[in-house]
Amino acid sequence: MRFIYLPALAALLTSLVSCESSSSGVAHSGKINSVKTTAYTHTESDHKKYKSASAVGTNLKYGKVRSAATDWSVYPVGTVFKIEGDPHLYEVDDYGSALVGTNTIDLYKPTKTDMKEWGARKVNIEVVRWGSFSKSLAIMRDRQKVSGRVRAMVQRIESNS
Repeated sequence: MRFIYLPALAALLTSLVSCESSSSGVAHSGKINSVKTTAYTHTESDHKKYKSASAVGTNLKYGKVRSAATDWSVYPVGTVFKIEGDPHLYEVDDYGSALVGTNTIDLYKPTKTDMKEWGARKVNIEVVRWGSFSKSLAIMRDRQKVSGRVRAMVQRIESNS
C-alpha cells in the first residue's frame, strides 16, 4: 500500500518545486522572496533624454501590464512577474545604470508622486515567464561601446552562458 503513494508524492513534490535554469547558469525558482524594489519615472533627470521610451524602444507601460527596469544579467528583457498582493503584471523592458550588479527591480511610475509613494520596498515576486538573455544581448551589444554599465551586463551574461 505504501508504494502506491510514492508516485503521487513524487508528482506533488515536482509540482511544488518550480525551478528553471536560465542561460546565466543560475537556477531561479518561480517565487522569489524579499526582492528589493524601487521606483522611477520618465521625468527624473537621468531619464528625461529618453522621454517615455523604454530600453527596448517602446513606450513605458502603466496599465494591466507595467514596465520594470532591472539588471538584464539578472532578470533578462521580457521577464514577466507579479508582485504578491498587487493585481498587475510587470514586464522587464528597461534597465538602469544604478541597477547593474544588484538584484533590485525598479518599477515604472507615471508621476514623481507615485514614485515617491512607492519608495523602496522588499516584496515577494512570482515569475510568470522568464525573459531572454539572447534578446538582452542583441539589444545591448552596440550600446556597450558607450556605457560601462551596459558592458558589465553583457560580460556577465556572456560569462554565464
